[in-house]
Amino acid sequence: MEIQSKPLVRRDFLRGALVTAVMIPLGAALTSCVGGGGGGATGGATGTVSATNPFGMVDKSTVDAVIFKGGYGIDYATFAGKQVEKAQAGSTVDVTAQTNIAQTLQPRFVAGDPPDVIDNSGANLIGINTIRDQLEDLTSVVEAENYEGKVIKDTLYPGVIEPGTFDGKFVQLNYVLTVYAMWYSASLFEANGWTVPKTWDEMLDLGAKAQAAGKYLLGWGKEAATYYQTMTISSAIKEGGDEVRLALGNLEPDCWSSAPVQGAFTGLKKIIDAGYMKPGGAGTQFTAAQAQWSNTEEFVLYPSGGWIENEMKSQTKEGFEMTGAPEPTVTSGSKLPWEALHSTAGEGYIVPSKAKNAAGGKEFLRAMLSQEAAVNFAKSTFSSTIVKDTIPADGFGSTALVSQVAMLDAAGSDVFSWNFVDLYGMNTDQLVVWNTFLQGGSDVATLTADLQAITDKVAGDSAIKKVTVK
Repeated sequence: MEIQSKPLVRRDFLRGALVTAVMIPLGAALTSCVGGGGGGATGGATGTVSATNPFGMVDKSTVDAVIFKGGYGIDYATFAGKQVEKAQAGSTVDVTAQTNIAQTLQPRFVAGDPPDVIDNSGANLIGINTIRDQLEDLTSVVEAENYEGKVIKDTLYPGVIEPGTFDGKFVQLNYVLTVYAMWYSASLFEANGWTVPKTWDEMLDLGAKAQAAGKYLLGWGKEAATYYQTMTISSAIKEGGDEVRLALGNLEPDCWSSAPVQGAFTGLKKIIDAGYMKPGGAGTQFTAAQAQWSNTEEFVLYPSGGWIENEMKSQTKEGFEMTGAPEPTVTSGSKLPWEALHSTAGEGYIVPSKAKNAAGGKEFLRAMLSQEAAVNFAKSTFSSTIVKDTIPADGFGSTALVSQVAMLDAAGSDVFSWNFVDLYGMNTDQLVVWNTFLQGGSDVATLTADLQAITDKVAGDSAIKKVTVK
């Protein structure tokens, strides 16, 4: 199988999870119909297809929606469900929150009774590569008209369909535009006269300044240790360019030993060895650790995705002015500029073909892609969906959201991403390795060897379908 994974041009984006993939054994899952791009759904009963009911949702039916409850909460999904109930009078949408998608839903897939629509996200998601033949083609969703009467695909940012397309079949709608960054308090930095570091050497220098002010440079929580993997991969890709991204994505031998990756690991190790990483993270729940950053300001930088503001909104100090900046490069001579950005569409929604009301699952997605629902999401979570023209210049008063717009503008076409960790379910094993490294329990050579062993195990398993990244 081959998937196109070139950096996407996103100059106009935003102008208007912890991730572990759990593999569901293909042999245990029931054979399912493969959805097509037409108007109707292949799973469950269907009613009459019309302009206002493009997927043939049965009158007065129920939609079973399972939503990952993470940084974005579930209120936005409940909002979309109310829209469905209004548009399809007499029908109901049952929104169920889950924090462990794979373990909760795996038995339902095996039994042939999956929900109608799933937000396949979070610390334990279902490996999309293991169930893609059991999912509806969602082409009909983006070809339908939204609730405002516009063709949905014409309202979306460019490049958002490709990440959810496998072998030409569009099976996962990634709803949220995620920007990954180094997050900090602009007010704290201004008060101390600090500037945002652009290289690992500058990070180390800032660590000394933070220490002099009685603070740590960085911190972490046990479930989010691999946020530092994300940061160092991003740094390495900026340093070495596409060949770094391709080597990792294609599970190449010694891919973790390339000079750019080693440079990023070494830069982080210097910070740990200097005592600039707040200790105890391996025994701290990740939102508690994040509160040490956003509320009590015990450390001053934190790598995360754009969901961080909403996730910590109840535990953020007054006047914090949460702001994002690009992750550091290894050197000032990197192949991609410091402004280059790791950004992609995330929060993947799927509609199982064996669902009792797959048409209703598609209708739920149509509601989510309405202008009204997209604006509600942006306003309530301070994050953007893939729907254009939903964010005002003031970012609804969010400094974090405004900074995401600024970062994407500055990045221009230098936007990249990867998905091998999600695709092959590596995060569980990688969390152990990274918690050990961050607490000072291993060196760069051990970290490298451990990560390579995890990668080689997947690469050498013939039972796992591979994706060739280009």
